[in-house]
Amino acid sequence: MRQRLIFALLMSFILSLLMTAWVTLINLGWSETFYTHWFTAFLLAWPAAALIAFVFGPKVQKLTLKITRFTNI
Repeated sequence: MRQRLIFALLMSFILSLLMTAWVTLINLGWSETFYTHWFTAFLLAWPAAALIAFVFGPKVQKLTLKITRFTNI
């Protein structure tokens, strides 16, 4: 359980950080307010992403195992 929680926190941190930066850059471009908007988006996204990763992680892992067994990847 501890490993699952730490994994969800770290993975969601990295994904939220990069995805909010990317989407903020696409929507606003490189502007004076980029970092403020990016940080706000990140603060809103990370808790949601962490919860989603923690809840759905085991289901996604099981689905991944089924897909890789079925396709011999």
